[in-house]
Amino acid sequence: MNAPNHLQQGIELVRAMRAEIAKVFVGQDRLIEQTITALLAGGHVLLEGVPGLGKTLLVKALAKTLGGRFARIQFTPDLMPADITGHAMFDAASGKFVIRRGPLFANLVLADEINRAPAKTQSALLEVMQEGQVTIEGTPHELTPPFLVLATQNPIEQEGTYALPEAQLDRFLLKVMIDYPSAEHERMLVQHVTRERVGDRLDVEAVNQVVTPEQVTALQALAASLRVDDAVVDYAVRIARKTREWPGIAVGAGPRGGIALVRAARGLALLAGRDFVTPDDVKTIAPAALRHRVMLAPEAEIEGLTVDQLLNNLLTQVDAPRA
Repeated sequence: MNAPNHLQQGIELVRAMRAEIAKVFVGQDRLIEQTITALLAGGHVLLEGVPGLGKTLLVKALAKTLGGRFARIQFTPDLMPADITGHAMFDAASGKFVIRRGPLFANLVLADEINRAPAKTQSALLEVMQEGQVTIEGTPHELTPPFLVLATQNPIEQEGTYALPEAQLDRFLLKVMIDYPSAEHERMLVQHVTRERVGDRLDVEAVNQVVTPEQVTALQALAASLRVDDAVVDYAVRIARKTREWPGIAVGAGPRGGIALVRAARGLALLAGRDFVTPDDVKTIAPAALRHRVMLAPEAEIEGLTVDQLLNNLLTQVDAPRA
């Protein structure tokens, strides 16, 4: 199938991706929705949750739907920048230095346990996420679009980890929280994984490729073209600005927060089958787009409040535009 050239074809492709991922990622519709939303918006995703909730499975299933090149990097404290970007090496046969490309030269990169990498490696990844290029020996190398980083981190185990710098957190379009499944979905998951299988290897064989990387690029362009009324843009800006004065939030979202809201809302609208963005799109995606861009005040932490609780309270106080 050619790259989508109208809305209906794009909607069908997006829904096909969603259906394929749902074959193996059971009972987490919201997570599938937010991950595809980020892909459509051309933004990177930070997945946070305790081990065993399917973060890696979600990324592998997404990669299977779009084909292209997929790379998984297990981040460790001894991981160096050249291990992910690549390096120049001497080729004895030709007598010249040649570039050995690292795993970042892919369409979709899974950065597993990203907070275990040291600062130098974090900085190398930051350039790639922001600029879409890899610099090796002073020479920039453009990456082939689409390019998406999906990073995972464990929120409870802090020994041997390095906190992500605020500058890098801000480069993620969404921070997606993965929670425990419901009892019904957990039973379905256990049955699916253990049925006539040996071991616990992540199996995405049931997932089919339904789009090409070129079609994903076209879908991103389609999402970027969706109509956003000035009142909806103003609503996104007012939400971002409200975080800077909300009680319990020490540091609010910068202008990139409002930009993220509009970009992600466009992806959500396309996933919903519309050619325009509604205030509800902005409100729905706001927690995922803002939770990593704000910092709790000490008094809020003492009271046991969470960022999501404060954001949800904030959203009830910002008036949405009416049709």
